Amino acid sequence: MNRFAKFAWGVLIYNLPVIVWGAYVRIAKAGNGCGEHWPDCNGQFIPPAPGLKTLIEFSHRLSTGLDGILVLLLAIWALLVFPKRHVVRWCAALSLLFTIFEALIGAVLVKKGLVAENDSIARAVVISLHLVNTFLLLAFLALTAWWASTRKEIGWPLHLSANLKQAILLGACLVGIIFLSASGAVTALGTTLFPVTSMAEGMARDLAPKHFLESLIWVHPVAAILLGLTIIFCVVVLSFSHHTRQVALLSKFQLALFVTQIILGGINLLLHAPVWMQLLHLFVANLVWVNLVLFSACLLSNAKARQTIITEEKFVAARAARTDDEPLSR
Repeated sequence: MNRFAKFAWGVLIYNLPVIVWGAYVRIAKAGNGCGEHWPDCNGQFIPPAPGLKTLIEFSHRLSTGLDGILVLLLAIWALLVFPKRHVVRWCAALSLLFTIFEALIGAVLVKKGLVAENDSIARAVVISLHLVNTFLLLAFLALTAWWASTRKEIGWPLHLSANLKQAILLGACLVGIIFLSASGAVTALGTTLFPVTSMAEGMARDLAPKHFLESLIWVHPVAAILLGLTIIFCVVVLSFSHHTRQVALLSKFQLALFVTQIILGGINLLLHAPVWMQLLHLFVANLVWVNLVLFSACLLSNAKARQTIITEEKFVAARAARTDDEPLSR
């Protein structure tokens, strides 16, 4: 593996705890730890004698600031070492773009006061958009690292027209994961602002919600079961039809991660969403997403090669079966 690929994988891995720590800022209701100031903190870039909430928020800003520097270096390095029209260049550039969007969404949350105890519809919408942007960022970071490790040719590596049905199916799975995770973000916000201490209290709240966030808490568990099982089925079917080592390995990881995530979700529900379980649940959700992105990229990038092999096999078979007086046209 070349040095750029190692650095790209490192940037991707670094983003995972940064995302989890951002969730802890929400759980600790520390999003207002720096007031409504951004990018400075309480009017200063290094706050003196900070309290606990300020430390939590400020440390998150430091981690995201370092992340921005790393992604910028990644994009510049890609421009220097990869030729024009190489897919790694595009993926690294898009990683930088979504990193900028990530910072801007964070600024909106702080500037508009959509943090701490805020329970508005606007906050629910913005955190959902925040989650979608985070997943797109992770996707392009993962593809940057993946194709930097595996691809030398110039050009777009995905051959969607070679197997359109698979592309549509995988696209639907990816959209399903994004919806599922966005609903999870709203559910997590609801459990943070309206916690329960018993299963009976939780069921009573579901039956007679007093706030729109309470009425939406049930959406994520139901969607997780329905969409999760559907995506598992799709991954199994697609992996059986493609006998390559990479596809087989990624499909096994996908199944293991899905099963783990469903179990963690059930435990999270039974324990009434303790902090450690929420963070672990989010961490595994990120792994589920990244693995599905790589599984899709690996499967679709091999589509053209498989089609070529099948065409060659048909040609060889026809050539062997033809008679002398039947000229073969390829």
